[in-house]
Amino acid sequence: MAEKRASWVLLAYRLPREPSTPRSGLWRKLRRLGAAQLLDGLAALPLDARNREQFEWLADEVVEAGGDATIWVGELSSAAQERELAARMAEAVAVDYLAVVADASAVRDEPPVHRRRTLARLRRELRRIKGRDYFPPPERELAQQAVDELATAVEESVP
Repeated sequence: MAEKRASWVLLAYRLPREPSTPRSGLWRKLRRLGAAQLLDGLAALPLDARNREQFEWLADEVVEAGGDATIWVGELSSAAQERELAARMAEAVAVDYLAVVADASAVRDEPPVHRRRTLARLRRELRRIKGRDYFPPPERELAQQAVDELATAVEESVP
């Protein structure tokens, strides 16, 4: 029986070099979505209604900035290519999860007020990362555990 592969939504785009603001804005938005940059001007996300809609909005922004954009839906031609793309996307968020772990451990010995502020920031950051985490790496659990441990430490320090 053939292995079922996922469908992907792709954004093919071309923006003028100048002004650079639309290019850098698009890059930031693609990063925030967790899109894989396959080539210059070609980004991909796993296909779902939310990702397709997000790419449609971005395509509109590209056209408004004087560029060209097309949305494609498709599959990779092999399961190996799909695994490689999923691994690339997981590695990208793993780095962000490890930063959360490092930040949580860096404030262990800080005053309670500083730990409380850091905890709030790390909880927000964890939600943002999970929003672009389509292929959860093991670092996701480590980050969640580090934030939970920091929350426990904050609760224990409350008089």
